[in-house]
Amino acid sequence: MRLFRRTGLAALCGLTAALLTGCPDKTPQGPVDGGATSATATPDAAPEAVVFTLQYQSPDAGMALIPLALEEKPLVEPTSDLEVRSTLGLKNYRVRLMDEADRAMVSDDSVSESDDGLVYRIHLPQPLKTGYSYTLVVDAQTGSAFQDSRGRDVDDLRASFQIIGDKEKAKPPPPPPAKGGKKKHK
Repeated sequence: MRLFRRTGLAALCGLTAALLTGCPDKTPQGPVDGGATSATATPDAAPEAVVFTLQYQSPDAGMALIPLALEEKPLVEPTSDLEVRSTLGLKNYRVRLMDEADRAMVSDDSVSESDDGLVYRIHLPQPLKTGYSYTLVVDAQTGSAFQDSRGRDVDDLRASFQIIGDKEKAKPPPPPPAKGGKKKHK
């Protein structure tokens, strides 16, 4: 059902772009497909939408791609390093990695920005926990929207994935302090 809605939305946006081709000051704004993939550009169509890619540092093979357009969460090896790239520069954006409880993860981030794209690196102090799900979020820093380097609004990106393996068991809480003994009086 979800695929049908995306396809219908893409067709509707394509039709709108085709109808507005003769109106250069009336081009549609924002990505056609939620920002995860790009619509095929034709000479008469609107300019290319922002495309995001997400990679992680694999223990064996260098950087490995995490698919963004899947309905199911892709399985990823335990990692401490993620990299988000965009095909156009971004303005007024923020990038966060969220845990299962929708809390932002503590990380040491670095970014390289240009009009031609963005490379955002996330370094975590510890590898992500096996069996747990995480979500990469790219959204507006302030207000309700962020833009690409051409000034067009970009849809938020929410890409979920799961770390391969069984969930790590939580450590039991430390035992309570022993009761009894003599009380000290002041």
